[in-house]
Amino acid sequence: MPEQFTYDVETFEMRVITTLIALLLLWLTRAITLWLTEHLMHDGERRYIVRRRAGMIAGVIGVLTIARIWFSHPSELLTFLALISAGVAIALRDILVDAAAWLYIVWRKPFKVGQRIELGEVRGDVVDLRLFQFTVLEIGNWVAADQSTGRVIHIPNGRIFSVPQANYSESFDFIWNETPVIITYDSNWEHAKQLLQQIIEEHTQAFCAEAREQIEHCSSGYFIHYAKLTPTVYTRVDAGYGIVLTLRYLVPTRRRRSTEHLIWESILREFAHHPDISFAYPTYRWYSQAHEAPTRPTPTYTNGHPNGDHPSGGPLPPP
Repeated sequence: MPEQFTYDVETFEMRVITTLIALLLLWLTRAITLWLTEHLMHDGERRYIVRRRAGMIAGVIGVLTIARIWFSHPSELLTFLALISAGVAIALRDILVDAAAWLYIVWRKPFKVGQRIELGEVRGDVVDLRLFQFTVLEIGNWVAADQSTGRVIHIPNGRIFSVPQANYSESFDFIWNETPVIITYDSNWEHAKQLLQQIIEEHTQAFCAEAREQIEHCSSGYFIHYAKLTPTVYTRVDAGYGIVLTLRYLVPTRRRRSTEHLIWESILREFAHHPDISFAYPTYRWYSQAHEAPTRPTPTYTNGHPNGDHPSGGPLPPP
């Protein structure tokens, strides 16, 4: 019995020392890999991918190495896993769902790092993807248009199974944008429409060729078809304001606000040279009965009687 106990203690100590040495070697290998990545790679996206993959590979190797050290026979490992699997499945349900969602994200790629997505009420650029959560640099919210708020939001991976998700740039790095321009009813709307068409073609025509190439490329995986990609201007009447000319055009995902800014500046400069075109806007008119109501004639009094009547009831004699 003492010999067996001594043997078990020595075996335990040896396994602990071997585990520490293995973890130290893995840490050094990963640290050297990251140092080489920082100094030899200048592309930020590639550096991020290498860092993430180095971490995952080191983690997998570490788990397999430790399992091999502590469970010398496969049956020991299987028995251990069978005993704890039921309890872990109940206690760590959310974590297991997040891990399954991570596998789904890695395999199916509904989004990847660098893409702009919308998940439920959260919109932003994916900046990190981990086993249990991914990180988004938020856009929108209280900031107008699609620009960053500066907040970093961590979202559990399992959320992709419970809420709708939208990808701004999966296989097609363009979105449709519309800019309504409202002019008065007495404006020369046909002239205004021609000017607006020239303006949006000037600012967005260069995007059409690239957008068509991307659509042809992604049509193999998605049934996406647009009959017309060129910018256009649509006309409708708003009874409350005036004539609405809506500019519809393609724009790169991250250039929506800057492109609309340039278009509006061109519109303002161009309309300033054409007096036959006026912007429409809500107006209010205050009506004062005391000042604007028609005045009633003041009655004429003669001898103290209204309407010039004679005391006897007959008309007054001519003067």
